[in-house]
Amino acid sequence: MNLIGKMLANRYEILEKIGNGGMATVYRAKCHVLNRFVAVKVLKDEFITDVEFIKRFKSEAQTAASLTHPNIVSIYDVGNEGDIYYIVMELIQGKTLKEIILEDGKLSWKWSVNIVIQIASALETAHKNNLIHRDIKPHNIIITEDGMAKVTDFGIAKAVSNSTITAFGTTIGSVHYFSPEHAKGGATDAKSDIYSLGVVMYEMLTGRVPFDADTPVSVALMQVQEEPIEPIKLNPQIPISVNNIILKAMQKDPADRYQNATEMLIDLSTALKRPNDNFVKLNKKFDTLQTQKLSTLYDIDGKVRKNNSDDVEDDDDEEEIRPKKKNKKRGLFGFLKDHVFLSIVLLGILIFGIALGGTIIFMNATRTPDIQIPNLVTSENGERLTEQQAKSKYADTEFSKQNELKIEYITEGTDESGEKVDPGYVIKQEPPYVPDRKIKEHDQITIYVSVERQPEVLTMVDLTGKTEKEARTMLEELGYKGEITVEKESSDDLAKDLIIRQTIEKGIQFKDIDPITIVVSTGTDKVKVTPVLGQKESAAKKELEGLGLKVKVEYTEDAEKTDGIVLEQSISNELAEPGSTITIKVNKLPKKVTGTVIVNVASLTNYETQLDEEGNSIPPEKVAVTVDIKDSEGNSILSQTRSITENTTDHTVTFQASGKVQVEVSVGEEGKVFSDTLDLDTKTSLTAE
Repeated sequence: MNLIGKMLANRYEILEKIGNGGMATVYRAKCHVLNRFVAVKVLKDEFITDVEFIKRFKSEAQTAASLTHPNIVSIYDVGNEGDIYYIVMELIQGKTLKEIILEDGKLSWKWSVNIVIQIASALETAHKNNLIHRDIKPHNIIITEDGMAKVTDFGIAKAVSNSTITAFGTTIGSVHYFSPEHAKGGATDAKSDIYSLGVVMYEMLTGRVPFDADTPVSVALMQVQEEPIEPIKLNPQIPISVNNIILKAMQKDPADRYQNATEMLIDLSTALKRPNDNFVKLNKKFDTLQTQKLSTLYDIDGKVRKNNSDDVEDDDDEEEIRPKKKNKKRGLFGFLKDHVFLSIVLLGILIFGIALGGTIIFMNATRTPDIQIPNLVTSENGERLTEQQAKSKYADTEFSKQNELKIEYITEGTDESGEKVDPGYVIKQEPPYVPDRKIKEHDQITIYVSVERQPEVLTMVDLTGKTEKEARTMLEELGYKGEITVEKESSDDLAKDLIIRQTIEKGIQFKDIDPITIVVSTGTDKVKVTPVLGQKESAAKKELEGLGLKVKVEYTEDAEKTDGIVLEQSISNELAEPGSTITIKVNKLPKKVTGTVIVNVASLTNYETQLDEEGNSIPPEKVAVTVDIKDSEGNSILSQTRSITENTTDHTVTFQASGKVQVEVSVGEEGKVFSDTLDLDTKTSLTAE
């Protein structure tokens, strides 16, 4: 079906095809009501007879329309015209993440983490609304020209409260990004989306998917049975924290993954600050050593054990092996000589005892004394110490003889209570000061000092058309730290709560602490005038009057258009004050009547009966009679020529017309012999004689 040029809902003009999916085609279109470009997703022809597919298609709109988030593509409208089922959504200028990966291969880890944070934030909102996406993959993530990630295609998202085994009995999604439980046809939940996001992150940083094979079934089996190659082995530039985040998200057992998107967001944000710290908690499995029974050479009763078993040897064998007693009184030396194994054990115990005693004596002699830890945060009167005061105080302690004071700087830090600490002052110390707490004098002490942050230079994004909440989120993601002032102003162009303008325009560089003012629309009392062209007069009046407008009707005549429809309106698709007058022009064609022209041929030809030489009547001859009827503008209504006997007095011609018509009658070779005007509004019959 070719939809290019088609107008849907008398509003959306289809301009061009921009995408093609599994069950729908995406078009670029123009909304003539709001005068903006949108994306229209239309269900493919092969699915319009399938009730289940139509349900799934409508489910996409209902699901996505309920979500409001800057990283989720907005849904504007949904509807159908006949067999055309469509969804109208935000038109995103950019590329899919898959296209970027194919073009650039491995992506930088910082950029990748920032993009994944945005995707995880979108999933966090969806999951909190009990909705899972079930098809997270690079193809469904669009990166805008401003570098913002937009998650799209909630076409197979499904409420968690419903069955989540499969949608409509069919496994849906892309097998390279399936979670193991999805690949097995089991229940899927928010943790399945997290697994898929881990696969996406893996592909961004390595340029390849973790599992690939010749058939989808083989890939699905690999998802269930095999472990991926660690991404850090494929790309050594990946920090250990990012590597472990991917591995945790891709754990086979959902219980070992991040339990929600919020947990993953916390680790992602930490990775940006401490990329080389091994802080990600992975549930690793270790092989445990089983308890083994170690057999001894001699049993308690002195019998020899055989083959390290629990069975005692026969007495005859025992007699052969057991040493013969030569003398009962051989002394301690003889006893030890006869019992070599026991002698070795006793010697070992003696040596261990001597070594242990020596160690204890040595440790006591060299033991470092414990010293009261100093308070390097506040003075005796409770005032916070500066960095220099803390250094001086530390220099007067025994600790300074062993280690230098370690100093860490925190940008505009806050203490444990959340109170902001002025630059140059100590925020805290490690180990913390506690009265009567003693530590070793060689233990390292660290103080954390607040320092003034140097503002960063940012590039402003476009906030117009967004809500205040969306704008604050965008600025926060940009790294903005300053103050946002909100002003209100009425607007005829933007709906209530949308931003009209911003003091720092898009693309302008500014410091992240510079103040920003956004002007938010309070809406308007004006109404938008609905286009009524092509409607019947009564329907058009009813619709416009329903908007609180007055309607003035004027009539015009256009023979090429349908009678009674609106041909023009004074205001369309614009705002107007309530109670203002809208003029519509309605096509009104004159009512046609049946006219009659009676031609008296005998009179026009001056016919008289002719006699032959014998006095008999000569039969009349036939003559050509032409009747031409034209309207007041000279347009032909009827032109008729008949061969009529010259003695005819009532040759009748009928026609359909309105208003005044010009009647012309020609008889025989002499040409026009009669001409007259007939006004059908007063008379419908004319006799030509």
